[in-house]
Amino acid sequence: MDENKAYFDNLSGSGPEGNSRTGEGRNGQSGEYARQSGTGGRNGQSGEYVRQPVPEWTPIPPARAPKAERGSGKGLFFGGLITGIAGALLVVAICYLGIYIQNIVESSKREAEAGFELNEDSALNSDTLGKMQMLEETIDQYFYLWDVEDQDIRDGIYRGMLASLGDPYSEYYTAEELNALMEQTEGVYFGIGAYIGLDEATTLPKISGIIAGAPSEEADLRANDLIYEVDGVSTYGMSLTEVVSLIKGEEGTEVLLTIIREGESDYLEVTVSRRKVETPTVQYKKMEDGMAYIQLTEFDEISITQFEKALGDARADGMEGLILDLRANPGGSLNAVVEMARMLLPEGMIVYTEDKNGKRSEYTCDGGRELEVPLVVLIDMNSASASEIMAGAIKDYGIGTLVGTTTFGKGIVQQIIPFRDGSAVKITISAYYTPKGNNIHGIGIEPDVVCEFDGEAYYGSEDHPDNQLEKAKEVLRGQMR
Repeated sequence: MDENKAYFDNLSGSGPEGNSRTGEGRNGQSGEYARQSGTGGRNGQSGEYVRQPVPEWTPIPPARAPKAERGSGKGLFFGGLITGIAGALLVVAICYLGIYIQNIVESSKREAEAGFELNEDSALNSDTLGKMQMLEETIDQYFYLWDVEDQDIRDGIYRGMLASLGDPYSEYYTAEELNALMEQTEGVYFGIGAYIGLDEATTLPKISGIIAGAPSEEADLRANDLIYEVDGVSTYGMSLTEVVSLIKGEEGTEVLLTIIREGESDYLEVTVSRRKVETPTVQYKKMEDGMAYIQLTEFDEISITQFEKALGDARADGMEGLILDLRANPGGSLNAVVEMARMLLPEGMIVYTEDKNGKRSEYTCDGGRELEVPLVVLIDMNSASASEIMAGAIKDYGIGTLVGTTTFGKGIVQQIIPFRDGSAVKITISAYYTPKGNNIHGIGIEPDVVCEFDGEAYYGSEDHPDNQLEKAKEVLRGQMR
């Protein structure tokens, strides 16, 4: 068949491609892509060209017409010619207009299909989307407790996809949650002033650290307290982001925490006031005998300059030995810990990561700012992630002594990937390895000198004696001699 002939057949709906095609539309709806019949005539008239009936021929000649005026036959001839040409041009114009319109329609269909094409090999195939709609209809028809917003259902779907990974560190953030997270990383937020981690034994959130002078300290919350409920809402099965969003709130309001504490026979209910909390991620203190003490509570971008200043102050005060306290430090930014490690380590590898495809990324140090005095590092079961990168590198190079208890054991790296609508996912993208190639995920880093924290002595006295810090001083004095 001639190509142009086939095209015109399609315009009238009579060609081989003139039938309807059923495709899958977005959100599981059936998208009907029907090729409509073309109209060849004006005002919706049929485009069929119908031959008019021809009258029967008769041998009787017609009566002679009256003689026309001179020149009138030529005028009629040219008038008819012009009319015929105009008619033909009009028919051609209508045909091309039909082709043009069909091209636009077909192009729009192709763009729509290209914008969202279901992959039947994907988990999100037509069957899955159909079942999701069934579940939504079931919720609309039967759910009793309260009205459910469409956005809540959508967010639940997104959270469920990340939860299906079985990775407690991969999670979905709404735009509001992402903004709150960014505020916290910048060092200022409204809350109780406590670091929240995950207790792997119970899968409950726990207090991993307390900010000095914050409402959490005033309410006598302690490290390793398990958070069972927040304002009567169970935290079991919640992500850390969800728990933190319940605890944070407007300044001046209160939050009720139901706590499980080791050594207590019953739940503890602790009411804590919310207020503006500034998180000083680095604290420096000049100690006796030329010893300097620097506590790192988190590795945020603001920590880099704070740590640099603390080291500068310690050197200005005549530092002869350094105690670096990484206890209850849950980690933070990979970039931050690498930049801070470059202020301590000799030339060489700091850490390297490997992703699912075996791609390796290395983070190194030029050794230009290597620490020149003896070093002791305090670690405990709540020292995690970036803290373990720092402690692991120090241990591998042998430039410091680790004192305390085995670290948490988080040897994987997450990345926050934002989307155009303001939401984001945090997802595990790689594992990290210490300079000697050790992956400590699920294992942790063993201290060189084991020293268990005496919580009973610390919380049982107003002086809060810190037996681990005293042990660190003892070890450092021995190295400074």
